[in-house]
Amino acid sequence: MSGKLYLCATPIGNLEDITLRVLRTLKEVDLIAAEDTRNSIKLLNHFDIKTPMTSYHEYNKIDKAYVLIEKLQQGQNIALITDAGTPGISDPGEELAAMCVEAGIEVTSLPGPSACITALTLSGLPTRRFAFEAFLPMDKKERKAILEELARETRTIIFYEAPHRLVRTLEELKETLGNRRMTLCRELTKKHETAFRTTIEDLIVYYENEKPLGECVLVIEGLSRHEIEQEARKSWEEISIEEHMDIYEKQGIQRKEAMKLVAKDRGLTKRDIYQYLIQKS
Repeated sequence: MSGKLYLCATPIGNLEDITLRVLRTLKEVDLIAAEDTRNSIKLLNHFDIKTPMTSYHEYNKIDKAYVLIEKLQQGQNIALITDAGTPGISDPGEELAAMCVEAGIEVTSLPGPSACITALTLSGLPTRRFAFEAFLPMDKKERKAILEELARETRTIIFYEAPHRLVRTLEELKETLGNRRMTLCRELTKKHETAFRTTIEDLIVYYENEKPLGECVLVIEGLSRHEIEQEARKSWEEISIEEHMDIYEKQGIQRKEAMKLVAKDRGLTKRDIYQYLIQKS
């Protein structure tokens, strides 16, 4: 029988956040695949875990995945851990999990810490719907395309960012998204945890005199539906009501129904549209 891949969430700062189930699993599996063995050995030593460990990271994620899958097919159980948080979220664990599923190997996830969820829940922004973007791509065209897509996103948006790129990213966000409410989270679960509830513009001003430090999680409010409706109305107002009616009627929509649609687009009543058209005729 094949072994099982265990995706084990590890602390993002405070070591007390590790679960009893993860500790037991890390002790019982045949092998631990770690994103950075030098970092993970500190965690294993702290909890006196002697299980053999091997590296699995961004630069060997495909070749090493085949090696790990072969071990799993031979019946070994393997735990995957990252530098911090839940494997598969913005790290190479995503590839290994997908390849194991494709190979018919059982995969299970042991829940625990995750920086994006921790930041979202303490941000003070809406949590029911959110879009997790992790790190923005380095390629300028791809980066710009993603930001332009997010400009009309109504869900709360979550980014990860390194301190040396923070100000540049904030400036790009302001240019594309406008000045939104946001929360900047740093040192999550640690002694000096901070949740800076502010706006994109105010944060840019703040960092004119302060040096960004530590890995950051940016939680940014989405565009309200009211704002989207206002933008849509502005675009419709750039054409005449006759041209607006013509757009719908060319689609085969009956005149009465077209008047309803035009009225809705412009935030008017059907009677307003009818009166206008009568006067024009």
